[in-house]
Formats: sequence, C-alpha cells, structure tokens
Amino acid sequence: MTFFGGSLLGAKRLELLHALVPNVALIAVLLDPITDFDVGVIETAARALGLQIVLVKMAGERDLNAAFARIVASGAGAMLFGGGPVLRSQLQHVVALAARHAIPTIYELRDYVEAGGLISYAASFPGAYRQAGVYAGRILKGAKPSELPVLQPTTFELAINVKTAKDLGLTVPDKLLVAADEVIE
Repeated sequence: MTFFGGSLLGAKRLELLHALVPNVALIAVLLDPITDFDVGVIETAARALGLQIVLVKMAGERDLNAAFARIVASGAGAMLFGGGPVLRSQLQHVVALAARHAIPTIYELRDYVEAGGLISYAASFPGAYRQAGVYAGRILKGAKPSELPVLQPTTFELAINVKTAKDLGLTVPDKLLVAADEVIE
C-alpha cells in the first residue's frame, strides 16, 4: 500500500494551482534534495496548460532560503511544492517563506494548509489506512502478502486556506471551493 500518488499527483496539483492563479505563466517547482520526483510528468502537464516551469532543487537542508531566492529571481508567479523529508522537516519555514514572498503555493499535504499554506492536494490518509486494514484482514484470513498487489490511493483530499488566499489577493474560484474537502477560514 502506498500513501502517495507520486508524480501523477504533481500534474493534478499543477492543474489545481493553474485554476487558482490562471494568469501566472511561470511556475516554480521546489524539489527536495533526496526525493526522486518524475519531473517529466510535470513538464508534460505544464505544456498542456500552456505554462512554463522552473525547477529549483535544494542542495540540502540549509538551502531553503537560497532556493526561495532563486524562485523569486526567476520571476515565478506561483510554486508547486515537490515535498520530501528534508522539506517536510522545514514545514513552518516553507510556509513562512511562501507568505513572505507572496508566492501562491500548492503543497503535498494538508498540514501545510493548516499551518497557513494556500492549497494542498493529497491522497487521503484515512482512506489509505482503511485499505491497509482491509489488507491486514485478508492476510489474517490466509492471503499471502507477496500475492497482494501494491495499491495506489483512490481517494484524494483538497484543502484550501481562504485566509491565505485573501492575504495573497486571490479569489478562490467557486469550482475549487465546492471541490474542497476542507476550507480553512
């Protein structure tokens, strides 16, 4: 069982970010130094939406401020947060830098939105845990773990922080508000 949808979720996140900031033509993609992220999927999605992307891969944990400086210098009008353990350990700092530089950002987890980030789209952890329980039940009834397929998530959650949107001067489209599983005011 995997809790993440990989790079394919990145394409969906790019689409959601574009719906939120449709006039932005250049979007930064912030990449964790140790996460293997399939950039090709994002590049294909960006071309389909008529967008350009600039990749900013951090060199290490201490490179976050410099990475944001590169994003600002690139002229990117929004950011897709690639996620990963190094960036995850910097949650508060990432959200603060995005706010300080007024960069609309879509994140990999709802935790960022709860901390003041703009928007997130991710696999549903309760749904994944539920599926893990189903698998545990199948194993307890005699199924061999090696014969069970690895499942991708099927339930996803969209969270939007409308206060952050307002602070950034953005109006969240009704179609996103209706689709959201959680709207933080």
